[in-house]
Amino acid sequence: MNKTLYSALNRSAVMLLILALSVSGILKAQKLPLPPRANDAISGSTFKNWIETLSVEDREKQIYQEVLKGNVPNFLRELTPITFSKTIKNSTYVVTYFVLPDYLAVGSDTDYFLMPMTPILAQKIANAIGFTLPTKQMVDQIWSNASLKMAPTPIPPSPQMTTIPVMWEHNMLLQRQRKEALLQAPLGDLVAGHKKDVIISNKIYEKSSKPVVIYGWHFQNGTPIQPVYAGHSETYADYSHGIRLVQDSTLINHKVHLITSVLQDAEKSALFSDEGVIVKPFYPLE
Repeated sequence: MNKTLYSALNRSAVMLLILALSVSGILKAQKLPLPPRANDAISGSTFKNWIETLSVEDREKQIYQEVLKGNVPNFLRELTPITFSKTIKNSTYVVTYFVLPDYLAVGSDTDYFLMPMTPILAQKIANAIGFTLPTKQMVDQIWSNASLKMAPTPIPPSPQMTTIPVMWEHNMLLQRQRKEALLQAPLGDLVAGHKKDVIISNKIYEKSSKPVVIYGWHFQNGTPIQPVYAGHSETYADYSHGIRLVQDSTLINHKVHLITSVLQDAEKSALFSDEGVIVKPFYPLE
């Protein structure tokens, strides 16, 4: 068997087991399946300095290594459950899925970098830990369930918006905004509205050149700044992009399923998608 496929199957089996245990009450919460953050792990600001002059390819290699070895803030470790019910063709489904409480970051609780990245890297990280990216419908649902709905803080468009200095500038704007709301919503609470989401969608495969598909950045009234958009290439990422990882294992009527499998089901895909079946719920990594 192909080693990559074997590894992916193993990860899926582990995640299914973890979620099954949680159903029986053995586990109280779902955790981000990464190693503990090392005592000597570098901070977000140090990481920013480290990758500032690297090419996109080399930068993303470093991001991947830092994330997979566990250099992410502790407040991202406990996943937030999203629970809802929906009736489809006279069948009622009660669903719970688990999401990062904020966008993926490198660093510590006190010094972190909310890390924009290409969909290629986001998918690679998701595959490595048994997660997926959200759909448009899920992004709206996450925003609705957020304890803290942060107001968007755009930076004027420029050719520099894809560079680390501008990404870091936006990161610091958001951290100041987040600190002002800590009494209302401590770190680890579900927050939304402060980034555009990289999403999975059929639009990934509508063209011969595979784009990144983005959506969100909701105003306080729930209207997104960014409609679903597929105008940038798969190697594109700018300061406004965020990666909200979603655990692929989900509970539907107390049974464990994979979101990526449900999205390919003609009937049940409506639980997670408002664009119908998503035939390929992932970005290509070839």
